[in-house]
Amino acid sequence: MTATSVELLVQGHPTDVFSDVLTEESLAFVALLHRRFAARIRGLLQRREELQRERVEGVRAWGFLPETLAVRAGDWSVAKAPVALEDRRVEITGPVDRKMIINALNSGARVFMADFEDSNTPSWDNLMHGQRNLADAVRETITLTAQDTGKRYRLNDSHATLMVRPRGLHLPERHLRIDGEIAVGALVDFGLFFFHNAREQLARGVGPYFYLPKLESHLEARLWNDVFVAAQDALSIPRGTIKATVLIETLPAAFEMDEILYELREHSAGLNCGRWDYIFSFIKRRAHEKAAITPDRALVTMDRAFLRAYSLLLIQTCHRRGAHAMGGMAAVIPIKSDPEANARALDRVRADKLREVRDGHDGTWVAHPGLVPIAQEIFDTHMPAKNQLERLRPDVRCSVEDLLEVHDGVRTLAGLRANIRVGILYLEAWLRGVGCVPIDHLMEDAATAEISRAQVWQQLRYRLVLDGLGPLERESYTRIVDEELSKIAAEVSEEGFARGRFAEARALFDQLVMAPHFEEFLTLRAYETLRETLND
Repeated sequence: MTATSVELLVQGHPTDVFSDVLTEESLAFVALLHRRFAARIRGLLQRREELQRERVEGVRAWGFLPETLAVRAGDWSVAKAPVALEDRRVEITGPVDRKMIINALNSGARVFMADFEDSNTPSWDNLMHGQRNLADAVRETITLTAQDTGKRYRLNDSHATLMVRPRGLHLPERHLRIDGEIAVGALVDFGLFFFHNAREQLARGVGPYFYLPKLESHLEARLWNDVFVAAQDALSIPRGTIKATVLIETLPAAFEMDEILYELREHSAGLNCGRWDYIFSFIKRRAHEKAAITPDRALVTMDRAFLRAYSLLLIQTCHRRGAHAMGGMAAVIPIKSDPEANARALDRVRADKLREVRDGHDGTWVAHPGLVPIAQEIFDTHMPAKNQLERLRPDVRCSVEDLLEVHDGVRTLAGLRANIRVGILYLEAWLRGVGCVPIDHLMEDAATAEISRAQVWQQLRYRLVLDGLGPLERESYTRIVDEELSKIAAEVSEEGFARGRFAEARALFDQLVMAPHFEEFLTLRAYETLRETLND
C-alpha cells in the first residue's frame, strides 16, 4: 500500500499533532478503500435520489422487492455470533470523547457503541482525538484526569465490549483528499479504526465490531460487506472476523431487512431498531404525501402504527436468520432536581424496555449510565438466557400497509415550540463541536434534531392548522422563533448567548425548514460551515 496522492487539508493545526493516528501506513489503507469503493458509494447515493424522485412522481410504490423474493423465501442463516456478542441485553451509546468512553465502558452495560456519527460533530479534533481515544480503550490504557476536579478516570477490570459506528455513507471528510477527491467519511472512520486496532482486538479475544448507520438498501449492505472483505484481506485477517449490526433506521431499509442480513451474513451481528432516525426517514421519504404527516413528536411512540409494525418485523426477520434483534434507544436523562418528574420519566423507560423484551428483542439501547440498571433488571427478569433467538414470532403478520400506517394524534403549538427549541439548541451546540446535547431531560442528537426540523418543514409546507395557533405561516413561524430565542437567551444569560452560535443556528434552521424541497440531512448543510466556524 502507498500513501501517495493523499493530501491533508487541515487549518490551524501542526501537521504532526495526530501523527500517531495518521501514519503513512494507515493513510495508505484508507486510500486503498477509497480507491476501490468511493465511486460505488457515489453511485449508491445517486440511486437513493433516483428512487425518491420516482416515489414523488408516483412511478414507484412502497413494497417488498419482487426481484429478491428468493432471498426472503430461502432457508439460510447468518454466521454464529462470537462469544463477546452473544449477550447484548443492554448497550449504551455515546460520542468518542475520552470521559464518555471510560464512563460508558464502565457503566455495567454489555456493549458500548462508540459513535462517530449522530452524537459526534465531525470536527477534525473530535474525529482524530476519537480515534486516539479508542486505540487507548482497546489497549485498556485509557485514563483521564479532570482539570476542574482532579478526579482520575480509568477502566475497570471488567468492562463493556466495544463497537464502533462510523459516519453514514453520505458524509464527506473534507480534511482528506485522495487522488484529488474528497474522502468518504465512513471509510476514513472505519479504515483508521480497523487498521490501528483489529489485530490488537483479536489478540485480546474480541474482534472489530461495528454498527452501520443510514443504510437504505441491500445494495448498500453489499457495499459494506465488500469493504469488510477488502479490509480483512489487506491486513491478512480472516474473512468473517468483522461483525456488524445494521441500524434499520430508514423506511426503505425496512422493506429489505432479509436482504440486508443476507448480504452481510458472513459478517452480520444482527439488526437494530434505530427508532429516532427511522421516524425522521419516515417523514423525509414521505414528505410529499400530505396524508403521511405525523402528529407531535411525543406522540410518535413505539407501541403503535408504523413503529410497532417495523419493530415486530425486525424481530421476526432476525430470529428466523439466527441474528440478534436489538431494541431502540431510551433517550431519557435522569431528572435529579425533580423526583416526581424523574419517577414518571423512568416509568416510561421501564414500560418501553418491558415491551421490547416481551416482544422478543435480544437487547436494548440507553443513552445514560443511570438507565443501565433499569434496563438490565428488566431484561434479566424476562430474558434469563443470553438472548431470545429461539423466539421466531410466527404470529407476526406485517404488510406494506402496516409499515406505512401513520400515528394518530394532535399537532399543537406546544409541539412546534418544542421542535424549534430542540432544533436551534442542537444546531448551536453542533456548530461548537458538541454532537450530543441534553435538552429538557432528553439526550438529543442529530437524529432527534432531524425529526424536529422535518416536522416544522411539513407544517410550513402544508400550512397546517396547529392546536393553539391556526394555520402555520412564515410570519407566525418567524415570530415564534423570535420568542423561543428570547427564552433561550434568558436561560443561558446575556453573556452566554453572545458567546454562542445562536444566530448561525437560527439561520441554518430557518433555511432547512423554509427550503422549497426537503433537504436530505441537516448535517450536510451544517458541515459546510463547520470548518470555518471552528477554524478547522
